[in-house]
Amino acid sequence: MAKFKLEYIWLDGYEPQQSIRSKTKVLDSSKFSGKLEECPVWAFDGSSTQQAPGGSSDCLLKPVYLCEDPGRKNGYLVMCEVLSADGKAHVSNGRATINDDDDDFWFGFEQEYVLEDIETGLPLGFPAVGFPAPQGQYYCSVGARNAFGREIVEEHLDICLDAGLNVEGINAEVMAGQWEYQIFAKGAKSAGDQIWVARFLLERVCEQYGVAVNLHCKPVRGDWNGSGMHANFSNTDLRESGKKEVYDEICNKFGTKEAVAKSIEVYGPDNHLRLTGLHETQAIDKFSYGVSDRGASIRIPIITVENNWHGWLEDRRPNSAADPYKVAAFIIDTVKG
Repeated sequence: MAKFKLEYIWLDGYEPQQSIRSKTKVLDSSKFSGKLEECPVWAFDGSSTQQAPGGSSDCLLKPVYLCEDPGRKNGYLVMCEVLSADGKAHVSNGRATINDDDDDFWFGFEQEYVLEDIETGLPLGFPAVGFPAPQGQYYCSVGARNAFGREIVEEHLDICLDAGLNVEGINAEVMAGQWEYQIFAKGAKSAGDQIWVARFLLERVCEQYGVAVNLHCKPVRGDWNGSGMHANFSNTDLRESGKKEVYDEICNKFGTKEAVAKSIEVYGPDNHLRLTGLHETQAIDKFSYGVSDRGASIRIPIITVENNWHGWLEDRRPNSAADPYKVAAFIIDTVKG
């Protein structure tokens, strides 16, 4: 009888940045045939993940997304929500806060990250002493003097595609050792699920190379770009209204004092180090939007305008370590008002 290895993946309760946790459940073919509904709820020790006290440590894993695991024989990846022992959503469960049951909101996340030498703690391409050539030559680059860690990036892309994740592209980013992948989904929860599974797979690929994944939004201080997770989003109004006024109204909702303060809470830790008004960002305490403006808080893509205001918006403020579930939940709540 065949045995299947199901890797249950969840987010812990650490603050200000949650980490990925996982463990393997083995099921035989009489109990599992590759369907999400066949994945049982499982328990874990929440006292070891900052999610429960030692005297009442059980937390529950509720499977919500399933895909094949190309890195394992008879393997599957199971993204889970964390529930408390009473079956209610745990306070660390950002996915449960998303108000998008009809999948009206579509999201495309641009996940930037830095590949880091685990011995030196420096991004790939950075010398042990000093700095590499100033940024400018690394963006969408090719060549051994410009692109560092490509073999990891290519392997990660292949394994994500083999798993069925909707990766729409990859590219080298502005800083040496910095890369990006983009994932799109019709539905906020699906987009968040896929970003987290892709992050998990990136970590696992990097294990084989002795390389770390650095998701900090400002991995190198000074005149170097930070790392973001730009959130491209649309709903029916943005996709179909054909009215500039609709875009202005939605953008202005994000510019209120309350919305700006809330965005700082959910768009990732240490974002003040990245959102300075430099390096293609708006300052963290200011809000602006504009057509094709990468220095704005929210960019209106030129394609949207040329398509007679049928399209989407890009919130450029979420950083690379932000939780896509919480980012999507905030965006949806803000747009719905």
